Amino acid sequence: MVKLQSRNELRKIRHKRVRTKVRGTSSVPRLSVFRSSKNVFAQIIDDEKGITLVSASSIDREFKKPEGPGKISSAVEVGKLLGSRAAAKGIKKVVFDRGGYDYHGRVKALAEGAREAGLEF
Repeated sequence: MVKLQSRNELRKIRHKRVRTKVRGTSSVPRLSVFRSSKNVFAQIIDDEKGITLVSASSIDREFKKPEGPGKISSAVEVGKLLGSRAAAKGIKKVVFDRGGYDYHGRVKALAEGAREAGLEF
């Protein structure tokens, strides 16, 4: 009998598969994305040292809720906030880790916001 897996369990399997190929270094760290049902979170991580260099989310104190409705406009603003914080730390290039999610919707919007703020990936 085949055991059915939840959508989140399948996402975690995809994420593990992607993580075997995507590694963040000191020179080119990894931009990791997580989205919950209400919020979106992003981190820039140096996997060699195992530390988070920069983070931003839609629940940060500095986060300003955008005028537009929905979660996609919030994801764009989180990307811009993350990009500006990364620029302040001197980070320009990153590798993108979409966290097992499809590259559309909030994940794509966050990536576009980070690119607008000056990150290259």
